[in-house]
Amino acid sequence: MRKLMLFTIGFTIACAVGVYFAFGNWLLLLGVVSLVSLIALFFTKSENCKKAACILFGLVIGLVWLWGFDRLYLSPARQMDGQTAQLHIEVSEFSEPTDHGIRAEGKVKLGGRTYCVLFYINDDVTLSPGNTVSGEFELRYTGSGMDNVTYYGSKGIFLLAYPEGDDFTIVPESNTAKYFAPVLRHKILALMNKIFPGETRAFAKALLLGDTSEMPHKTAQSLRDSGIYHISAVSGMHVSILFALIYLLCGKQRVLTAVIGIPVLFVFAAVAGFSPSVVRAGVMQGLMILALLLNKGYDPPTALAAAVLGILAVNPLSITSVSFQLSVGCMVGIFLFSSRIYQYLFEKVKPEKSKRKSLKARLLRWSIGSISVTLGAMSLTMPLCAIYFGSISLAGIVANLLLLWLISLIFYGIMAACAFGALWLPLGKIVGWIICLPIRAVLFVAEVIGNMPLSTLYTGSIYIVAWLVFLYILLMVFLKSKKKHPWIFTGCLLVGLAAAVTFSWLEHKTDEYSITALDVGQGQCLILQKDDRFYVVDCGGDSGSEAANRAAQHLKSQGVFRIDGLIITHYDEDHAGGAAELLGRIPADQIYLPLIEEEHDILAELTVSYGDQIVWVDQIVTLKSDDLTIIPSEQGEDSNESSLCILFQPENCDILITGDRSFEGEKELMETVDLPDLEILVAGHHGSKTSTSWELLSETRPEVVIISVGANNRYGHPTWETLERLDLFGCEVYRTDLKGTVTFRG
Repeated sequence: MRKLMLFTIGFTIACAVGVYFAFGNWLLLLGVVSLVSLIALFFTKSENCKKAACILFGLVIGLVWLWGFDRLYLSPARQMDGQTAQLHIEVSEFSEPTDHGIRAEGKVKLGGRTYCVLFYINDDVTLSPGNTVSGEFELRYTGSGMDNVTYYGSKGIFLLAYPEGDDFTIVPESNTAKYFAPVLRHKILALMNKIFPGETRAFAKALLLGDTSEMPHKTAQSLRDSGIYHISAVSGMHVSILFALIYLLCGKQRVLTAVIGIPVLFVFAAVAGFSPSVVRAGVMQGLMILALLLNKGYDPPTALAAAVLGILAVNPLSITSVSFQLSVGCMVGIFLFSSRIYQYLFEKVKPEKSKRKSLKARLLRWSIGSISVTLGAMSLTMPLCAIYFGSISLAGIVANLLLLWLISLIFYGIMAACAFGALWLPLGKIVGWIICLPIRAVLFVAEVIGNMPLSTLYTGSIYIVAWLVFLYILLMVFLKSKKKHPWIFTGCLLVGLAAAVTFSWLEHKTDEYSITALDVGQGQCLILQKDDRFYVVDCGGDSGSEAANRAAQHLKSQGVFRIDGLIITHYDEDHAGGAAELLGRIPADQIYLPLIEEEHDILAELTVSYGDQIVWVDQIVTLKSDDLTIIPSEQGEDSNESSLCILFQPENCDILITGDRSFEGEKELMETVDLPDLEILVAGHHGSKTSTSWELLSETRPEVVIISVGANNRYGHPTWETLERLDLFGCEVYRTDLKGTVTFRG
């Protein structure tokens, strides 16, 4: 009986329950109930009861551990939420520029405890690990409790620090030895900038260190659609490839492999940032090396349990990390299903009929093994990808079969290029140039596979979600059946898929018109549809890339692969940050842009890449066939006031979008055109108190108001003043921060 594995299951359940469902004193109450149940099982002799007791014991310890973590560690940080304090932050990572100065990670002591903090400075400086930054900051806790943990909490960052004024003191690094990992990572990335050309550099950085910051939108999407984007997140595959090289170079000697392998794997995990996926893989690989050294049996499930227990003990909130969930889910799927799939395929294909050492037999066994591992990994990660990324790659099996062997060679080649480049740069460039050839081959094949029809399904359609549920029900029936009929299983699967895709693509044809406000956080991305014609208004949010991804998935889920127009109201990041990426995935016949005098990076990018499709809106543009009117502003000095307004008037419905115009801009709009009574108004500036004026509401009398706004945003949108005005006019309010994506159909 694998006691550690059973204990870890209970501990993991406790973390999941505590983070997602219960918190505070509820944890102790659940712990008491679990303890009573454990005592009741303690005196039983049944094997199943003993297993249940191990799980319950892990559950009790996990609940107590989580309660203590919340009360003793998180509570002091939570109490600092909204407080201003004089901080001395020790920088732990290299800073990176943003539109509002720089940001960096650091460590700060508060109340005798050390916290990781992500802080911002309104200055154009470069900070290095070991620097100390002193100044006054406003602190924000990254969650309101164990019930509301953000992305940062899963990374161990529980505080955000925003500058109060510009009076800061920066002391140069004084203790860089403990920050060898980020320094080494920084040097490797700088070396790769010199070795690899632009089109392959981003891929090389992603594969070796998981750095996707420079990866072009188109490349990233090709890797996603082809099902091999996982290579850009350092994980078990990378650790296994590295260990295989170490084992070979050590002449397969156990002692030498342990002496060299364990430190090298630790350094690699540190340089990769100790992400949950690489820590999980590193711990499992380290335990395998120790088992090899001590000539003991190695049990992968127990090793996985040890890795999971270690990660969650250090930070229970790691359970919310997508990286953690995908990494663990991948391994559990492989343990549960891959060997069964391999045995089944082996019996069907029977590669032993060929000579055992022949090339054909080897290829057959390798193919069966690759397909088995891929299917096993996908069995549990596919639902997670559907939940977190809204997509399911059907081409992953083919892409992994064709490319993973080549990925291993490229990984070795990148390491060789860096090693030679550190000794003599020209030699590194030569090796890098050679490695660029297979990198380009991988990117080409990924693009071809990713562009194949139905290579990726998008769960923005309820029919695709229903098919996914149907797939797992069908799979359970297939596995439980004594007589397995693979052709019947495959046939039912394909018929269900064809029906789901057909219904998804035909659904919008039943609507004369629709307006969709996508949930993009603090930003705006709207989709207007009339018959078979589609327009996207703005594409930005908390992340421009995520806004583009949501828009592209929503459109593709309806069978829309080209839009009639993209309309950008103005060039702020929260309205236009994802425009270029969206156009790279969903081409547009026309791009409607406001004509302004000031220079802007987004405007420059769109002009250079899509100049032929741009329509400069300096006077009213009316698209009669689509009942669409685009209204410019004469106030071109201010970005918000220069927002284009859109009046969408399909039959029996009038819809108005005002961008980020304030009261003055709305007044100009009312003087420029005669506005009708509105069925739907998209609130200006995300519900800011300076927009959606009393005068505009009096003029248009909207029945429904959509507010595109981010949850818990730092601006306080929508403001109580705006909500009060809307309530006085009897408007029905729909907010994306409360309801998610909002769609109205007619």
